[in-house]
Amino acid sequence: MSEAVDVAALADLPPGEPVLVRVGETPVCLVNVDGDVLAVHDICTHALESLSGGWVEGDTIECPRHGAQFSLRTGEVLTPPATVALPTYGVEVRDGRVLLDPTPSREHPLTR
Repeated sequence: MSEAVDVAALADLPPGEPVLVRVGETPVCLVNVDGDVLAVHDICTHALESLSGGWVEGDTIECPRHGAQFSLRTGEVLTPPATVALPTYGVEVRDGRVLLDPTPSREHPLTR
């Protein structure tokens, strides 16, 4: 992990609840999935909606606007209307703090 950024306390991430954090100008959605903290870009690749306002089931997040679903582990699209994967971010938990690698796995097509 390069240049990790401290973004949250693990205690502030209730299991299954999306939490919005910002890394510079980038909105990132964090989700505690059975003790694994996963991070994806917070903006849906279909309609510029904040995913942190959506719903989580297992390791899937659903956009609150049109219902597109994404894998929190890979960012891949699981259901339409989205067709483009989300960027994901590396996460490490150390001493109760959530550290995020700010380098995305891919570019976000709508926020370039």
